[in-house]
Amino acid sequence: MKGRRPTLEAVAARAGVGRGTASRVINGSGHVSQESRAAVLRAVEELGYVPNQTARALVRRRTDTVAFVVVVTEDKGFWADPFYSQLVRGAQAALAAEGIQLILAIAQSQQEREQLSTFLTGRHIDGVLLTSLHDDDPLPGQLDAGDIPTVMVGAPTGYTPDYGVDLDNADGARRAARHLIERGRRRIAVITGPLGIQASVDRWTGFRDALAEAGLAQGPVEHGDFTLDSGAEAMRRLLLRDDAVDSVFAANDLMAAGALRVLRESRRRVPEDVAVVGFDDSAVATTTDPPLTSVHQPIEEMGREVARLMMARLGREAARERKVVFAPRLVVRGTT
Repeated sequence: MKGRRPTLEAVAARAGVGRGTASRVINGSGHVSQESRAAVLRAVEELGYVPNQTARALVRRRTDTVAFVVVVTEDKGFWADPFYSQLVRGAQAALAAEGIQLILAIAQSQQEREQLSTFLTGRHIDGVLLTSLHDDDPLPGQLDAGDIPTVMVGAPTGYTPDYGVDLDNADGARRAARHLIERGRRRIAVITGPLGIQASVDRWTGFRDALAEAGLAQGPVEHGDFTLDSGAEAMRRLLLRDDAVDSVFAANDLMAAGALRVLRESRRRVPEDVAVVGFDDSAVATTTDPPLTSVHQPIEEMGREVARLMMARLGREAARERKVVFAPRLVVRGTT
């Protein structure tokens, strides 16, 4: 029939070989004579045959697709934070180089999470990259039960992934605290991230440890959710609680930017009256006024590394270490 797609059977008939032989040639399998291989490839070209990718995936039991799952509390939590875009960009580049397609999945509501779990455990993808999970999220357990290869960036509080990439968050926070102390700051406030994420806990713990080492009492603490608005609200609460605060450590750059906005509204000079340090050293840090001192983490490199770990899990690369922890550094700018 005119316009009908040529079939594998048609290719085999044109080449004068069996269907199995044609299939092995098209799928790159061995054990086919050079003569038969040439005949099949010639038939493919003459007929314009295009393999059915869905059928090939079923036969090979792989889809050449990996999902990057980000769990957020609200839409703007993903789209406003450059951390995620840098992370995804690094992972996508590393996977594309190996012929793997990356799909991005953002789960917000409970219904979306349930739908996503059904999709991921239904073998529509080869593996899952996960980030921003909280301590009560059932998704890691569901993926484990479904035997879906998984690699995490960070982890929920109290959960230790088998394969993962992270930053030494406690060390990064210690560096921030020591920097403020060296600048003569003594009444240091903290805006934490959500404590269901292990990175938030580690950053707060590392900061507290550095204060204790210096013989300083912990200043006032407020909690945010890594969004700009939560940082602004936390800063307002901090100023109401203690207007003698002379510095603030925020657990990510967006919250630090929110704090800067409130300090400006309150006519506090930065850094003269109040110094501010953020975390991530994302694009946000260079756009604030003044530019933000921040703990640097190599986000795109972390994205590439999580992709390489996934390739190892899928047997596409030689076995390597299961966990990679990057070292932070402090980038000093105008807010301190």
